[in-house]
Amino acid sequence: MIRLQDVTRVYSTGETAVHALAGVNLEIGGGEFVAIMGQSGSGKSTLMNIIGLLDRPSSGGYAFGGRDVSQLSEDARARLRGSAFGFVFQSYNLLPRMTALEQVELPLIYQGAADRKRRAAQALVRVGLQDRITHLPTELSGGEQQRVAIARSLVVNPLVLLADEPTGALDTATEHELMTLLSELVDQQGLTVVLVTHEAEVAAYARRTVRMRDGRIVEDSGAPLVAAAPDGPAQ
Repeated sequence: MIRLQDVTRVYSTGETAVHALAGVNLEIGGGEFVAIMGQSGSGKSTLMNIIGLLDRPSSGGYAFGGRDVSQLSEDARARLRGSAFGFVFQSYNLLPRMTALEQVELPLIYQGAADRKRRAAQALVRVGLQDRITHLPTELSGGEQQRVAIARSLVVNPLVLLADEPTGALDTATEHELMTLLSELVDQQGLTVVLVTHEAEVAAYARRTVRMRDGRIVEDSGAPLVAAAPDGPAQ
């Protein structure tokens, strides 16, 4: 599903060039649960941004669903990003005056979906929040707020869920609940999950661990599974 070949990312800061990624080669098959580990500055978040079409490689190739996406126009990238990828971050990014259902509806409003309330409710059921649909963020625990954020990312039926330090603001018990949920989404619903973390305890929930240092992959615990999931949507 995901194939990166000799990908680099160089940022220029004045006269200094920062090599955030230096020749990354990575394949991720459909239905995999992959943890990308590394210390701050290792390049793991930059790699996630490129996978999720939030950033472009400086050089190298990126194929998604068998299609080269490294040179897509901004409009084409935005369409593919909105339909094929879901994003979860450490901060929940919930709006204070909106209920859980309304939060999850937001991506569908932008898409103009007519059945958005039904789909939003179904997404909340997927993450075990069917009894919290009308609750505001202040009425939810930290773990429940993160589940709302996950439901919001799932409501567009993405092929890939990208999670950047999703447990960073959670206690140990809530962290376990959240990571168990992500594992169930992979095992029971066939979702592909790419998790960025610096915590070994969190990475242990994944089926495969990729370690990064200085913009390079220095360890990969396993080859990708044979992809059984469908290719990305046509543009």
